[in-house]
Amino acid sequence: MKQPDIVIIGSGQAGVPLATRLVAAGRRVVLVERDALGGTCVNTGCTPTKTFIASAEAAHRARKASRLGVNTGDISVDFPAVVARKRDVVETWREGVQSNLQDAGDALVLLRGDARFSGPRTVTVGGDSVSADVIIVNTGGRPAVPPIDGLDDIPWLDNARAMDLDALPSHLVVLGGGYIGCELGQAFRRFGAEVTIVDKNDHLMRREDVDVSEALEDAFREEGISLRFGARATRVERTDGGVRLYLDEGDPVDGSHLLVATGRRPSTDGLGCDAAGIDLDASGHVVVDDGYATSADGIYAVGDVTGGPQFTHVSWDDHRILFDILEGTRSGGRSGRVVPYAAFTDPPIGRVGWSEREAEESDTPYSVGTLPFKMVARAYETDRTAGLIKVVIQDGTDRILGATVVGAEAAELVTVFQALMLAGAPVTDLVRGQMIHPAFVEGLQSAVMTLPRFSLG
Repeated sequence: MKQPDIVIIGSGQAGVPLATRLVAAGRRVVLVERDALGGTCVNTGCTPTKTFIASAEAAHRARKASRLGVNTGDISVDFPAVVARKRDVVETWREGVQSNLQDAGDALVLLRGDARFSGPRTVTVGGDSVSADVIIVNTGGRPAVPPIDGLDDIPWLDNARAMDLDALPSHLVVLGGGYIGCELGQAFRRFGAEVTIVDKNDHLMRREDVDVSEALEDAFREEGISLRFGARATRVERTDGGVRLYLDEGDPVDGSHLLVATGRRPSTDGLGCDAAGIDLDASGHVVVDDGYATSADGIYAVGDVTGGPQFTHVSWDDHRILFDILEGTRSGGRSGRVVPYAAFTDPPIGRVGWSEREAEESDTPYSVGTLPFKMVARAYETDRTAGLIKVVIQDGTDRILGATVVGAEAAELVTVFQALMLAGAPVTDLVRGQMIHPAFVEGLQSAVMTLPRFSLG
């Protein structure tokens, strides 16, 4: 193998596009992957979970169709078929990644195995030692394992194992009320399982405003999901019927299966960062500057391993910025990005910028426009009324500081606010717009116009 110009460790959502674009720009690249191609998103994250959720949503809509005057009869879920479809979709995306790498030609070499730094700008993969002027770490993360007594003695589930079960659990206990716990907990409930979500915080989605969390909690309770808040798991044990989770407050929770969804940790242990002079923070994330450079000369890191917002679109954007930096066409880095995100629950949650709570903690004068989602004509007509819309606006400039949408198509709707924020446009531009009727987007304008100073446009 010829000496490469660049080594990329990890084939996730930053690593693969970086590899192919760098090859197209004339670089020789070695891409190292120890597991399935595509990283977390393709294999255990976005692709399988959203495929899984789509099946659950179809079952839910069918059961609720009578509210719209449609009689669908008895609804049943073929859970093994759901899992099989999920596997097929994942395999299709993996094959797409493989095809992209093959199309890059001989200048891109794929090495399979664990990569470990053996010195400055040098990694060992199996029996091969590879050095390059530039090395990029894109090793991502994996589920964090909480220190709960007895956890090692039971066959607990993480998100990947939960979506590969042979049969539907009778009662799934979910530890953790964040994105993963909420998305999968609701999906399993819609497949027909009893579901209890346990969280040490007072609400689901603890980073969101209370009214946002409560909107989701109301929907979950309406679907029959049990919620236990303010209690920490202390011990778990196997029972004849499955598992029992003991809490520091209240009665224990019994279930057939336990899904642990208490966060993620970076995949840096075993990478040998010390040998390369790469600094890690207290959580094990790679420390990088604004341009993704680590403490080691010539070594960069992108994606979830850096500890930034852990979303696929952020990793993809990391690749875009770092590619320009390596090509010498960009002087700035990642600071100043306007990062949107979404949880694909039902109702879904989409946010960009500040929440109301974050505005309260700042010294910025602000106003908040709020509209119940049921006031949107399209939501009422389609029987998707759960949720609300919130817009945080800076007083004096009418600049959008942030927005949250809880409701149908939230991920798409919140992007309207992101576009205005990126353009530096005042919220009055949204007020002056002609929103299509009846469309969900009307609600964004209406939320702003709940504030008296915007009511006349």
